[in-house]
Amino acid sequence: MKPVSSTPSSASADLRASSNVVQAFTSPGRIHLTSLPPLALYVHFPWCVRKCPYCDFNSHEWKGATFPEDDYLDALRADLEQALPLIWGRQVHTVFIGGGTPSLLSAAGLDRLLSDVRALLPLDADAEITLEANPGTFEAAKFAQFRASGINRLSVGIQSFNEAHLQALGRIHDAAQARRAVEVAAKTFDNFNLDLMFALPQQTLAECQADIETALSFAPPHLSLYHLTLEPNTLFAKFPPALPDDDQSADMQDWIHARTTEAGYGRYEVSAYAQAHRQSRHNLNYWRFGDYLGIGAGAHTKLSFPGRILRQARYKHPATFIEQTRAKQPVQDEHEISTADLPFEFMLNALRLVEGFPVHRFIERTGMPMTSIESALNEAERRGLISRSHETIAPTPLGQAFLNDLQALFLKDAR
Repeated sequence: MKPVSSTPSSASADLRASSNVVQAFTSPGRIHLTSLPPLALYVHFPWCVRKCPYCDFNSHEWKGATFPEDDYLDALRADLEQALPLIWGRQVHTVFIGGGTPSLLSAAGLDRLLSDVRALLPLDADAEITLEANPGTFEAAKFAQFRASGINRLSVGIQSFNEAHLQALGRIHDAAQARRAVEVAAKTFDNFNLDLMFALPQQTLAECQADIETALSFAPPHLSLYHLTLEPNTLFAKFPPALPDDDQSADMQDWIHARTTEAGYGRYEVSAYAQAHRQSRHNLNYWRFGDYLGIGAGAHTKLSFPGRILRQARYKHPATFIEQTRAKQPVQDEHEISTADLPFEFMLNALRLVEGFPVHRFIERTGMPMTSIESALNEAERRGLISRSHETIAPTPLGQAFLNDLQALFLKDAR
């Protein structure tokens, strides 16, 4: 990025603006946090080769010969620079580069991005740095360069190893490319995740089992196994495909739980399975209601301050984000989480974890007493949705099966 000259008056204005930001979010508020949670960085890459019919993420097909990589990298650095006053002095423990398809970045572009992150942020020496990748973009030499640049964890969007199901899902890769991608990932990275989905259009239990067995044959350290859902504002929502019924999908899920346990994977979150000590540290930070700074088109942020917790969202369209970042206004929406909403927001994340959460974490991360959620906890316990002690609260198997109902109790309690 080229240096930008500034006049003394504009520099003073920038300093005043930074001071105002810090003062606004460090002054006394409606809660009192005695410590701040761990901080992560999320970087969003908004382009993909083709939009999948089930995808509700902020992704945009790039129809030209190439996307504006340099302009976007300029905007990412500027976005990060402008956010620095909100996180002064805080160490970043994990980085996740998601999308879209960030593996479309050139090796030089990815190296530049990570160099900018290291130059601007106090990055933990042992930071987990994850890159999302799709099989249709795999080039062995480029991924070796990604590894050399500092990526130490790869998350590969396989979704299925079945040719017919890949076509139904609108994926750009075929079954052979899926297998080749996992081979490259396993050869290049010590730590990698495979994303797969089940309960796919017209999928049978045997086909689901074949997908999981193929994935397990590569011994990935981590598996993310998602039930396909028809999200609003997607092509599948507008034109729903024929999906397995509830009993069939439940049979798939039960078999997945049993088979992954047999293979040595611990289920630690609703859709996440890991070998020992290979859980996703970045995602664990989300589920434990940690903080994260999100930069890039459509990225979301959650930051804690002694007296309040702030949420932000960047402009979603890549061109608008680049334009607004040049104008030093990348944030489209910013608001403080109200004390009425805090219990639900905490539980929306924490109850996804099989282990649940220690009682002190709710107090530390929300600044609220346990009495603020006592009636909801009592109701959840009465229905058999949680187990609780004076130290820990965790969803029961019934609570995991009816997670939305369990989480909703805390929304009701907050009102």
